[in-house]
Amino acid sequence: MKFSSVHVLSTFTALTLATPIELVARQEVHHLFERQDIQTAINASLPNVTIFATGGTIASQGSSNTQTVGYQVGLGVQQLVDAVPEILNISNIAGYQISNVGSGSINETISLKLSHMIKEELAKEEIAGVVITHGTDTLEETAFFMELSVNSSKPVVCVGAMRPATALSADGPLNLLQAVTLAASPNAMDRGTMITLNDRIGSAFYTTKNNANSLDTFFSTEAGQLGVFINQIPYFYYAPADPIGLVHFDLTDISDLAQVDILYAHQDMDPALFNASAAAGAQGIVFAGVGAGGMSSKASLAAEELFNATGIPIVASHRSADGFVPADDEDFAIVSGFYNPQKARVLLQMALTIGYEYEEIKELFAKSYPMP
Repeated sequence: MKFSSVHVLSTFTALTLATPIELVARQEVHHLFERQDIQTAINASLPNVTIFATGGTIASQGSSNTQTVGYQVGLGVQQLVDAVPEILNISNIAGYQISNVGSGSINETISLKLSHMIKEELAKEEIAGVVITHGTDTLEETAFFMELSVNSSKPVVCVGAMRPATALSADGPLNLLQAVTLAASPNAMDRGTMITLNDRIGSAFYTTKNNANSLDTFFSTEAGQLGVFINQIPYFYYAPADPIGLVHFDLTDISDLAQVDILYAHQDMDPALFNASAAAGAQGIVFAGVGAGGMSSKASLAAEELFNATGIPIVASHRSADGFVPADDEDFAIVSGFYNPQKARVLLQMALTIGYEYEEIKELFAKSYPMP
């Protein structure tokens, strides 16, 4: 199945120039969790990739082609593929609409359902890999969640966009094309969950969002990128390898996750935040510490008293974009090592959900860094 550049341009231009009312009118009913056959003709010579759509900027439209903030989520998985029909020259595509929300509204119900469905999909012999379309704000959390809960040699690729589909120079269509290409590539095997935007390929274990607005925002400044796209072909810098400290959790029969809160350290941090979090039901707490996991003496004392009274695991992370939290003499805090607060939260949440005891959690975090 071949599509001309004129076809691609006309499809995307129509989307760009449409009014919000016209866009809403064109939208189909997106049935959640139901498999959608995106194409009518299957090419037996092509690999099979399944797209799991959750919403986000990549599925959004604005009121004009210059609007890049304040847009609305609403496009479904079928419309995403329709805007880039050349995807069907790369792979046979099926899709699931898991949700259609901004990524700030992704919750444990969506994450667990997505993990369960992806595991089932990758277990099918005919499936080469899967793609998750997602809002960028919490994309790294979902990607890390899949990294820890989906144990497959086949690629899981998370992709989003920094500009809505209606914007001039929207990045979503090319990002999606590259994501499907990556998911279908034999060279992507045994690399776990990956994040791809703006031509970069990164490990979900290390990649984070570094800028709230720029197209060039997802990358790993310390560990580096796994690869890059050149003329829409994925090139890798290294052979497949597991990140140090990677563990997999079996969430097959899990329907609820432990509540873990993140507290942000700052000057004059209110010590009462720790008790307030525990009173609100937190089973674990991560704090984004100043420097290498620090906080005020008053806040530290409150955290220690809470731990001594309840045994709630408290993990010290860092509020800086990168860094390492080393072991220290604070017996009440588990140090996060290289994990940033949001990834430390996911790891702690899974460990508590599975039933890890305190010492096991401490050892779990220590797997990612050498012990002194």
